[in-house]
Amino acid sequence: METQAQDELKAHLMATDDNFREMCRQHSEYDRRVQELEAKHALSEQEQLEEVRLKKVKLRLKDQIVETISRYKTQHVS
Repeated sequence: METQAQDELKAHLMATDDNFREMCRQHSEYDRRVQELEAKHALSEQEQLEEVRLKKVKLRLKDQIVETISRYKTQHVS
C-alpha cells in the first residue's frame, strides 16, 4: 500500500511541479547514459571519469527528489 501511495505522490508531483519533473527527467537521462557506458566492454579514461561524475550527479538528484517528496508529504499530509 505504501508503494501505491508513493507512486501516486510522484505522479502528482510530476503533473504539478516543474522542478520535480525536470529533476526526474535529468535523473533518467543520466541513468540512460550510465547504462550506455556500463554496457561497453572497455572505457576510455575520459569515459571512466564521465561515468563517475554522472553517478555522483545522479545520486545528488535522487537525494533532491526524495527530499522534495518528503517535504511535500510533511506540508500536505499533516
